[in-house]
Amino acid sequence: MVQSNYEILGVSENATRIEIRDAFRKLVLEHHSDRGGDDEQFKKIKRAFDDLKLGKKYPDSPEEKTKKSRFYSGDSEEEKRKRNLILSHDVAEEVKRAQEWAAALSRTDTTGVRLFGSKELGQLEFERKATKALSIKGKFWAGNLSYDGSVMMWGSISNPYFSDNQNERTRIHVINGKLSLIDPIENGYVIENGAKITVDNGDIIVGDVFGKKETLPDPSGKVGMFITMEHFTELKALKGKIVAGYIRNTVKLEADEIMVINLVDNVKVKGRNISILGSKVTYDVEITLMKGGKIKFHDQGSGFDISDDAILCLDNGKDFRLHDLKKSKLIGYGGTEITYEYLDNIGVKKPKGETKSWRTKLGFGQ
Repeated sequence: MVQSNYEILGVSENATRIEIRDAFRKLVLEHHSDRGGDDEQFKKIKRAFDDLKLGKKYPDSPEEKTKKSRFYSGDSEEEKRKRNLILSHDVAEEVKRAQEWAAALSRTDTTGVRLFGSKELGQLEFERKATKALSIKGKFWAGNLSYDGSVMMWGSISNPYFSDNQNERTRIHVINGKLSLIDPIENGYVIENGAKITVDNGDIIVGDVFGKKETLPDPSGKVGMFITMEHFTELKALKGKIVAGYIRNTVKLEADEIMVINLVDNVKVKGRNISILGSKVTYDVEITLMKGGKIKFHDQGSGFDISDDAILCLDNGKDFRLHDLKKSKLIGYGGTEITYEYLDNIGVKKPKGETKSWRTKLGFGQ
């Protein structure tokens, strides 16, 4: 028997909107994959909550899901790729029209709401508000968008990494203002698959960020040989800050100030003030600290998870293994704020009378 969306969330059909929301939040915390939960169950809970917001009692049937799918699922990978290329082109054209519409409203400083896309492509609702901010509702998964003002996203941001056309790739450029995902953890919104976001004068406030590694046949045609294509998801806010959640699997972050939870698997981070709130910096992570900056690892536990290949670099080319900083109790164990100057002075010859170098005092090279 098919469960209703109420049953999935564990609430009665007479539940209020607040009760439904509270039940959803509780289940999200229990079943999120980052907390060891089941990813499929998490998606099921998210769909049930979204359906109830639209007044739907039961989830879509398999047939309905197929009709509403933004990506085509054919009998072969080649068929799916061809169809998805067509869809990404069509979505990118809709985004282009949306940008032109938003620019026209900006020129006359007026407000408006309009839908772009279709049921097959996925619909995006654009609204220019009286505050001059642009609100976008729906999953943004293809096309270039530039806007002079803040952008608020009610949905995830993805990228058609399978397309070679740069006009179809997801590129969002905010000139003045911030880009933010609204309640990303509660709503399950992410940025993924090689999307690129640049904010010239403002902040980027989002949830979890993921890149994409794609395994492809060797281009030379060698049988049984494959190559790995890396599609970096990139976030830049050179005059502002990036606040994000879990950063995983082929991601680049660059900002004046960066605050994240964990960094895992092929992540490059560059900033002046960097805060790591979680307890993981693992698998090919490179952090670059800009001159005059500082970095802090906030977790107080001695079990801070750091891989041997995670490094911290300075602008001048010096680099340090994070594992060594952990051994020196600058990470975990009640770690402290580490400044650029402090690291730059490690190994510098001190005045006569000081018998130990900074490197020796901190345990480097022992």
